[in-house]
Amino acid sequence: MKIIGRKREKEYLMQCLQSKRPEFIVVYGRRRIGKTYLIKEFFNNQFSFYATGLTDEKMKGQLRGFNASLIEYGYEDKSIPVDWFEAFSRLKKLLESDRVYREPINNKRVVFIDELPWMDTARSDFKSALDYFWNSWASSQDDLVLITCGSATSWIISNLLTNKKGFHNRVTRRIHLAPFTLAECEQLFELNDVVMTRKQMIESYMFFGGVPYYLNLMDSRLSLAQNVNEMCFKQQGALNDEYYSLFYSLFDKPEKHMAILNALAGKKEGMTRAELSKNKAIGGGSVLTKDLRELTECGFIRKFNTLTDGESDEFYQIIDPFTLFSIKFLIDKKFDSWNEYINSPGYNSWRGISFETVCINHIDQIKAAMGISGIETREFAWRSSSEEGAQIDLIISRKDGVINLCEMKFTNDNYSLDAVEHEKILNRLAQFQKESGTKDAIHVTLICGTGYKQSKYSGIVQNVILGDDLFEG
Repeated sequence: MKIIGRKREKEYLMQCLQSKRPEFIVVYGRRRIGKTYLIKEFFNNQFSFYATGLTDEKMKGQLRGFNASLIEYGYEDKSIPVDWFEAFSRLKKLLESDRVYREPINNKRVVFIDELPWMDTARSDFKSALDYFWNSWASSQDDLVLITCGSATSWIISNLLTNKKGFHNRVTRRIHLAPFTLAECEQLFELNDVVMTRKQMIESYMFFGGVPYYLNLMDSRLSLAQNVNEMCFKQQGALNDEYYSLFYSLFDKPEKHMAILNALAGKKEGMTRAELSKNKAIGGGSVLTKDLRELTECGFIRKFNTLTDGESDEFYQIIDPFTLFSIKFLIDKKFDSWNEYINSPGYNSWRGISFETVCINHIDQIKAAMGISGIETREFAWRSSSEEGAQIDLIISRKDGVINLCEMKFTNDNYSLDAVEHEKILNRLAQFQKESGTKDAIHVTLICGTGYKQSKYSGIVQNVILGDDLFEG
């Protein structure tokens, strides 16, 4: 198996193979994240049956493709099924055949239906037929593993994960495939002979996140800046139109999702649901609730509370680097070359925010570097209610009576505290302590992506996390 990382996901799949009950697995996540690759590599491309939905095909085309897969796996009737009930009836007969392939570990019949949402075309009976196939037969087959997969996350969530009818409580395992960590990105770069320093790898994460497909596009002969320019700014670049393709593949009507992200991109500290609902392009009600849930499920945004506010003041914030980069630089290009952006005021502001996003996506590694992996924690952000408007983007509140206030810095050289920043930290500390009323010990934690240099002001800092620490684990 040529699978980088994905340790937990592989454990889940193995548990399903070893279980003594029928398994209905839903694998979901954003486009280009490696869902199909994971399943095919884990099972070495050996299935009792495999089929995939087809893009932009109506019901007849989908049935034709499904039937081609049935024939490939040994079903003899070559006529196209009249509907999905007949198609799944044929699948049942195929799986009941003595000749059907069984995986060698536990003699299971493994069925993988890829891009499942594409099969559910307008005015088709797909959902009813799948429901009937599972409830009337498959759910009683202790040696059956049904794996479904798809990038159309809104369909997956609405029809499989939160549906209160046919599929309610039928899914036995849900696997949300997240982007790679920096450590996994490093492994992929090594596999592809892409030579970069760890500082450059962190910078690459600011552009592409940990999306394997994007990282696989990098040309080992080019620098990071050249790769960004070729992929994102050239007319025929592989990622030139990826932002729009991404959201139109995930959601049926992504305009409101994209409006939410556009609003959040302009608010570094995040926005509440009430603030978002005031935007006419977003609106409110149940649609906003659904859109926020879907964006959160996909890992584009996070929902969090401030340490000093209640549940009613939940904030939302972008945590997907590629989304932030696209909104800042790709949607309305001011320049035709990435090099023209570098070192501009907008560039420096984006780089600071984007590094904070990298840190938020590596909380486990930060905790490990502080030696608190075994301590229960909650992560917050905080913004002061005073006129000065101080804010802290990452607070780690620990069960052992300590609160870590994290300052995240990504600079060209080793970061060193100066008099101005020292005074700012002291003011934030004082305001936070006053407004939170906390009795816990407050530790200042510096997360420096490019290194750290001691200064006469360093005494205020209890923990220093370096860029290399984000690659651990």
